[in-house]
Amino acid sequence: MIMEKILECVPNYSEGRDAAKIEKILHPFRNTPGVTLLDHSSDASHNRTVVTAVGAPEALIEAVASSVGAAVELIDLTKHEGQHPRMGCVDVIPFIPVRGCTIEEADAAAKELAALVAKKYALPVYLYEHSATAEHRRNLENIRRGQFEGLPDKIKDPLWKPDFGPGSVHPTGGVTAIGARPPLIAFNINLDTGDLSVAEKIASRIRHSGGGLRYCKALGVMLEGRGVAQVSINMTDFGKTAVYTIFEMVKMEARRYGAGVLGSEVVGLIPMQAMLDCAAYYLQLEGFTPDQVLESRL
Repeated sequence: MIMEKILECVPNYSEGRDAAKIEKILHPFRNTPGVTLLDHSSDASHNRTVVTAVGAPEALIEAVASSVGAAVELIDLTKHEGQHPRMGCVDVIPFIPVRGCTIEEADAAAKELAALVAKKYALPVYLYEHSATAEHRRNLENIRRGQFEGLPDKIKDPLWKPDFGPGSVHPTGGVTAIGARPPLIAFNINLDTGDLSVAEKIASRIRHSGGGLRYCKALGVMLEGRGVAQVSINMTDFGKTAVYTIFEMVKMEARRYGAGVLGSEVVGLIPMQAMLDCAAYYLQLEGFTPDQVLESRL
């Protein structure tokens, strides 16, 4: 029996407010045979939409490429405002192996897409994570540093010559990072304060680059519509640094500033095991296994 190859792709688009534009960006994922749109989440404060789609590699590449074309046509970063750092109309496009695929096959898909969109849309592309061509390009933060406004100067440095596409920033679409990586959890924690500096201080304490938790990336942002400061987190390996570990550390750090946690949210999809780990931790379950979850036995 030959196992069907299934890849996951989670592109992030710099548009979270205009429903008509978002729907055009989603259209290829809804209408490409062999591709399933699992989830899409738009945030007006971040002005960002995160899509989760799965499919056979070639079909998924086709859908993502068409969606990138829609984004290049519809999104103008010279007029873009939002809380989330961004460098491109399609800011980042990760490929994740799901079933019957290896990280090497995800890498091959990432490079195929990178070559395609660079040629078709004159979009500069950097390869990152497992696909990176140099160590300083492995982390997305390094590539994105300077954001859209700072990239015209940055891209002139030979160290930051794009892996694919022109050597100048697309005038309205910026640049895009594409690569293969393991599953990532996007997890936000909202604080009961409107003081952005509190969220920024907490983020600097918990993220690995600041001496905090391994496999944790974080920044402080302001949710203007709610007047709430947020710690926005990316977890790159939940098996080694758990969701509950990060949640408890944020609560602990918030207390030093007289703040607390209003609530948390998951952006996009999350592996079931990550939630089971939280349940086992907070309920202090002994000897619990995923086989005890009813749905896992159906």
